[in-house]
Amino acid sequence: MTLQEIHTEIERASERRTELYGLLSQGHDPELADELKALNTRLEELWNEHRAFRARLRFGDPEAIVKRARLEERLERAA
Repeated sequence: MTLQEIHTEIERASERRTELYGLLSQGHDPELADELKALNTRLEELWNEHRAFRARLRFGDPEAIVKRARLEERLERAA
């Protein structure tokens, strides 16, 4: 998924969440409440994916960073 696709899905989910809050303000509906709960979970996942994607763009592959850190740690111990 690209950054734009993630952002588009976040926007759609946020709009639906706004609709659900409006509907739930008129009266409690267990099905809508369950949908809202699932939607909030999905939004949290999307934002985590968004942050991870941006971090990879900015800092590079996490595995390469860990390998480099371990190598530096070994070099420090050897010195």
